[in-house]
Amino acid sequence: MSKHLASASYFALALTALGCGHSETEWQQQLDKYGKLESQYTEEKTARADADNELEAHRLRVKELKERLEKMGVNLDQMSSELEQGATEKERLSKDVEQLKLALDEYRKRAEQLENIRSRFEALQQKLKKLVSMGLKVEIRHNRMVIRLPGDVLFDSGSDKLRDEGKQVVLAVAEVIRNDEQLRSRYFQVAGHTDSAPLKGGKFGDNWGLSAMRARSVLLTLVGPQDQQGGALPQGHLHAAGYGDTDPVETNDTPAGKKQNRRVELVLLPNVEEMLDLKSML
Repeated sequence: MSKHLASASYFALALTALGCGHSETEWQQQLDKYGKLESQYTEEKTARADADNELEAHRLRVKELKERLEKMGVNLDQMSSELEQGATEKERLSKDVEQLKLALDEYRKRAEQLENIRSRFEALQQKLKKLVSMGLKVEIRHNRMVIRLPGDVLFDSGSDKLRDEGKQVVLAVAEVIRNDEQLRSRYFQVAGHTDSAPLKGGKFGDNWGLSAMRARSVLLTLVGPQDQQGGALPQGHLHAAGYGDTDPVETNDTPAGKKQNRRVELVLLPNVEEMLDLKSML
């Protein structure tokens, strides 16, 4: 506000004050008040102008420094972009490291679980070693431990009645299982198998029927009371199944292969924590 404008304003105020009947003292107070406001306005305007000048000076200084750095081969915009990308990359690497730690922990747990299963598997092998010494085969098939009982020892051709020699073999297997607390607590499938020679008619109907009934005969001997020449195994831990000729262990093109395929297997059913690739441990 210019001095002439201010004077004119004061004069106008004075006239207004006198016209309204204000005293000279009141009029002077009003003039002082507006004088202070004008002074404050002038100071603020000056401070604003100084701030604008200082800001412009800083802008020029930054522009000058940027130009000097660019002449030296330094691109600030590129550096800023690279720093931002570096921060993003650091975050990604941090996440990768965290995921790697989690994967290693999972692998360590898995390795410990596998080692526990291996130990249990080896312990089971030792428990069944007596059966191996009797000429029976203990193997891994379809990721399950299997005790293979030769069909020609157990049954006469086309029959589901256990031979005396076959019954003694079944009772020997039952004794090994019954006398070991861990084995006795396990679940087994008694699986009957035949060779591929077709069986038609008769009381069995086909190879499915013959294999199922042979499995049933072995199961009944395994769970029968000891005083009735049975194996006295827990009835609820065994079940019978007939596979016919669908799961051969050897070729059916030779007599020796057919002989191997005529069999009854006692399959040790795995617990949930054992459902891994046991064969990979051998």
